[in-house]
Amino acid sequence: MTKFDSSSFESEMSRLLAIMAKLRDPKDGCPWDIEQSFETIAPHTIEEAYEVADAIEHKNWPHLQEELGDLLLQVVFHAQMAKDENLFDFNDVAKSIADKMVSRHPHVFGDEVIETADAQTVAWEQQKERERTEKAMQAGQDIPSALDGVAGGLPALTRSLKLQKRAIRVGFDWPDVDGVLDKIREELQEVEEEVHHVQPSKDRIKDEIGDLLFTVVNLARWADVDPDSALRSCNVKFERRFKAMEAGVRADGKEMVDATLEEMERHWQAAKELEK
Repeated sequence: MTKFDSSSFESEMSRLLAIMAKLRDPKDGCPWDIEQSFETIAPHTIEEAYEVADAIEHKNWPHLQEELGDLLLQVVFHAQMAKDENLFDFNDVAKSIADKMVSRHPHVFGDEVIETADAQTVAWEQQKERERTEKAMQAGQDIPSALDGVAGGLPALTRSLKLQKRAIRVGFDWPDVDGVLDKIREELQEVEEEVHHVQPSKDRIKDEIGDLLFTVVNLARWADVDPDSALRSCNVKFERRFKAMEAGVRADGKEMVDATLEEMERHWQAAKELEK
């Protein structure tokens, strides 16, 4: 294992912080960087997180190194803007997460014994629940709901999964996976009924499709599969097969718009066979 060089890390981290401070300097900085705010940078932060996930999905490790740097820059950017407004700085951010990691790993930094990853997951969630309750009590608020604190800005699939994981901690769950599968069939039937309704309602169809997707996320949870990761993998697979299908159609001397569905299907199946 490579030995951690703290001096090198501190040097590069200090350099990055200095670069960001220079970019935000009101007199000599970059006009674009100076004009930015938390609100304008937030979409870039989200985008960079997805770029990291995409690099991992494609196992492109050099690209992952680059994208992690871009994501780190987002943290530094937000911290510098906070420093400019006398809210907090990067050291406060680092201290906050370091303190949290120590607090949530008493088996590593204390005397508590946790022997498995599953037990650690349970302990982690219990600690987070205690922290939420303590914060609510300190603010004079009621004991929080089991669903409180699940960020509204999360991608819908991810938020569904987190909501469901919170709900099962208080016993709201199917007794077995068959219950989930039955629910999926029920929700699919309700979608079919709305789609084939004499007077289809877009709002009702949307509502039923939402119920179906939410239940499919529940199935992913039962299977211990991250639904967002599963869908990303499916997107990559679809893109790969579709491009192979396009290449096959063109090899036949046609463009996609001129090919029949039967021809497209033949090349799609050929792409699937090649992957096997």
